[in-house]
Amino acid sequence: MLVTENLVKQYGDITAVDDVSFSASAGQVFGLLGPNGAGKSTTINCISGLLSPTSGQVAVAGHDVVRDGKAARKSLGVVPQEDNLDHELSVYENLLIYGRYFDLPYAECRRRADELLEFVQLTEKSDSQVEPLSGGMKRRLDLAMSLIHRPQVLFLDEPTTGLDPMSRLAVWNEVRSLNRQGMTIFLTTQYLEEADELANRVAIIDHGRIMAEGTPAQTVEMRVWTFVYFAFFILLYFISPGAKTKPLPERVTH
Repeated sequence: MLVTENLVKQYGDITAVDDVSFSASAGQVFGLLGPNGAGKSTTINCISGLLSPTSGQVAVAGHDVVRDGKAARKSLGVVPQEDNLDHELSVYENLLIYGRYFDLPYAECRRRADELLEFVQLTEKSDSQVEPLSGGMKRRLDLAMSLIHRPQVLFLDEPTTGLDPMSRLAVWNEVRSLNRQGMTIFLTTQYLEEADELANRVAIIDHGRIMAEGTPAQTVEMRVWTFVYFAFFILLYFISPGAKTKPLPERVTH
């Protein structure tokens, strides 16, 4: 459903994404975990077509993002880090206009808007302006907008960053509900517990490279042992500077 092969994105001499490869099968929640500046958003922007890769291949629902970008974008729903809302319009109007962007008939836009507002529990706010909504409500509206055209794959770029615990839990529950309906979900996050709660499979990215990949439990174990190894390496270096040790592999996969 989602495949990246040897994805590279460079800005001059800076390599933001460095030979990244992974895949997510249909119905899977795939988590990309890493700190700020690790390359998560650049990766998701290359996959969603907002950025052109320097090299490598990306396919969404069988459509090459570069060669068949329009079909790939129609297969995607994207919830970006920053809200994608028009704050001068009402909640309902945001949904209608976004649906028309995907050439949905007006009647279908209205029907989908009603369904999605109920799903994200914003029906009572349908006539409200966006500006006074809480951060959690805006995030849920972003999620509703990303779903209006019935995408096959949903991208969530750090969906709960900055939310209070109750709003965060509400987003988690909505993600679980979508996945139970069979939707493939690609999630980026800084939070290990979020990846553990939601994802079937996780890749850890740092400095633009995939450092480990597996189930959430496997990746935690791999990172713990990597930390232990490097601690031992540093200790050994200071005890015996001439000692030789075998270098760690750049990527560990289960």
